[in-house]
Amino acid sequence: MSEPSTHLHIGAIIYPQVDQADFTGPFEVLSRIPNSTFHVLWKEIAPVLDRKGLILTPDTTFANSPDLDLLVVPGGWGQEALMEDQVVLDFIRTHAKNGKHILSVCTGALITGAAGLLRGVKTTTHWTSFHLLEYFGALPFVGRVVVDGKFLSTAGVTAGIDGALWAVELLRNQRDAEEIQLAIEYDPEPPFDSGTPELAPSEVVEAVRSQYQKISGSRLATAKRVASRLGITVEG
Repeated sequence: MSEPSTHLHIGAIIYPQVDQADFTGPFEVLSRIPNSTFHVLWKEIAPVLDRKGLILTPDTTFANSPDLDLLVVPGGWGQEALMEDQVVLDFIRTHAKNGKHILSVCTGALITGAAGLLRGVKTTTHWTSFHLLEYFGALPFVGRVVVDGKFLSTAGVTAGIDGALWAVELLRNQRDAEEIQLAIEYDPEPPFDSGTPELAPSEVVEAVRSQYQKISGSRLATAKRVASRLGITVEG
């Protein structure tokens, strides 16, 4: 892999109750880009716990972040609070004004949407939250990775690896993305054919849907408040 002359700054937001794989999957890919620096971002330099209690530690505050070429916005149950956190939303909006790429992973799309950035943008997210995209003026689009201009969005959790590989191709080139994919031997062969609601048995879909019932209802209520703030009307 050649060493390009242009140095890239890549950042990812972490926060309490984030789904760590939404962050660590893309980190594994993007941190391997030659001549780049990966910044782990939050409001303060203090450890945060992911949804399952894994300790993650930011190394850069929003205030000290350099201009980024790519911002990663991961999802997780803690994302709901960020949808109404003006410090976080202002940081994302400021990055977007520079015209650089944003990669949302899973329900990270709801945070990007709450920042008012997804009007008319083709977007995907975790299947249990897909119906919420219209509350941000987004154009819901089914896909594991969806690219619309400077915005990249992915389906749930593991799709962040795919999205990160697409980002490498956009930031550098396909050859670099292919070398990184091979280096991490990303060639998934899941043991069961239940990775999407279309493929999984109906009883499995309902079981997983029930696990998300409480947070789904809370996310809907928050999405409605955000839609009102953004002046977006959703029929029905």
